[in-house]
Amino acid sequence: MPKLDGRTILVTGAARGQGEQEARLFAAEGAQVLLADILDDRGEALAKELTEHHGPDRVRYQHLDVGDEDDWVAAVEAALSAFGKLDGLVNNAGILRFNELVSTPLEEFLLVVRVNQVGCFLGMRAAAPAIEAAGGGTVVNTASYTAQTGMAQLTSYAATKGAILSMTRVAAMELAAKGIRVNAICPGAVDTPMSDPAGGQPLGEREAASLAAAVDRLYARTVPLGRIGRPEEVARLALFLSCEDSSYITGQPIVVDGGWLAGVSLG
Repeated sequence: MPKLDGRTILVTGAARGQGEQEARLFAAEGAQVLLADILDDRGEALAKELTEHHGPDRVRYQHLDVGDEDDWVAAVEAALSAFGKLDGLVNNAGILRFNELVSTPLEEFLLVVRVNQVGCFLGMRAAAPAIEAAGGGTVVNTASYTAQTGMAQLTSYAATKGAILSMTRVAAMELAAKGIRVNAICPGAVDTPMSDPAGGQPLGEREAASLAAAVDRLYARTVPLGRIGRPEEVARLALFLSCEDSSYITGQPIVVDGGWLAGVSLG
């Protein structure tokens, strides 16, 4: 039997990257999935593709700015209207900004806080009553390995991911009696558009090849497994934490980083 058969799960940031792979995997494992994002064209196209593949009434798309309270109310209502219930939430949406601490404008810091930290808070607050009404379920928050260690140039990002871990622990304690398990995944470097070192800028063939080679050398030196992570590898962890395989796990940060946090390599 599929691991998520009959369950309804809302995935944020679902139009691309980790969220897209989570949505694809969850639908393949039997879930009804509400895809939520601000990238409407991509999100609607993915919902159409998954519906054609898995059948009608299995996937919907909903515009969601995770930093907006009204959008969250609308997203939960959309899940209930389309599927009749909500059993799970994957707070995946996030943004990344590289900058030195002393060079980070307040506006930039608050933008990262709004999406990563406030978005996670609003998501749990909006979804928890519906998940409780469904008889319990799961919340998976996307933190980062930077929540457990430092990394230069990531003051705002690491701060928000650390906050997500703290909120995850508190939510796990408060929601346990309601039948809701809350955990956090802590990815290392993962090959998604957000971690693109070119910042999404178009590059020439030679420049792109040079940058890719430099990135490969970096991960070969710093990651024991010798490579960057793949979004589907993170999605499989989100699946584990969203199904009964993890029924006795709550309040935990679980790292998926190829061994990066294990220590310093001398190779």
